[in-house]
Amino acid sequence: MTINLLYSLAGVLVGLVVGLTGVGGGSLMTPLLVLAFGFHPTTAVGTDLLYASATKAVGTTVHGWRGTVDWRVVARLALGSVPATILTLIVLSRAGPASTTTGHVMSVILGVTLLLSAAATLLRGRIVNYLTPRFGTMSPRKLAGSTILLGAVLGLLVSLTSVGAGALGMTALLILYPALPVNRLVGSDIAHAVPLTLLGGIGHWMLGSVDGALLVSLLIGSIPGIIVGSLIASRVSDRVLGPILAVVLAMVGVRLLF
Repeated sequence: MTINLLYSLAGVLVGLVVGLTGVGGGSLMTPLLVLAFGFHPTTAVGTDLLYASATKAVGTTVHGWRGTVDWRVVARLALGSVPATILTLIVLSRAGPASTTTGHVMSVILGVTLLLSAAATLLRGRIVNYLTPRFGTMSPRKLAGSTILLGAVLGLLVSLTSVGAGALGMTALLILYPALPVNRLVGSDIAHAVPLTLLGGIGHWMLGSVDGALLVSLLIGSIPGIIVGSLIASRVSDRVLGPILAVVLAMVGVRLLF
């Protein structure tokens, strides 16, 4: 296994952004692997999913220790995301994960998801304020069903793009659970991402769409990057980083589409 220092440098840069903003690494890493390094979308997604499961596990440990995970929400999300992930991987295996057509479809879905993530990052407050009153106070049964449905959508998106569980999932959780503290929703979103990305990553590995050397190279760079970014996050204004990140995601999304 050969470690590529250029990939490790990419891991450092993405890790810094993740530590600074809390955005899911897949929003940056997957398009970077596709556009800058020329990896097939399936390989980029599969490798990034296992990469994300390792980094999310660290975050879940911290949130679990601090008591900022609502395991009821995590269980509901998983009830939707696990079956959706399995079904998506089955369809992907039938379609041929390495085919040109599959790569094109995945690139288009990734581009659209990045544009939606950009909107969610830039306009989250307005979206939540607009939609929360319109959803009203849901019954416990309807709330549980809506959360399971959200999990299914995230399972589909993450399996195909490795993007969605961060900006989009968090925005939806804020709408569905306005009474829960934000830190518990963040912890729940991260905790749910661990089994979701791990299952998706294992599925892609079984399909042969995971590059082991690339995975190790990314982890070598990203772990110290995340640590450094987290340490200096309090010194950087979200008002500056948020719009910049949203613009970058939008530009990458448009590039993938056109």
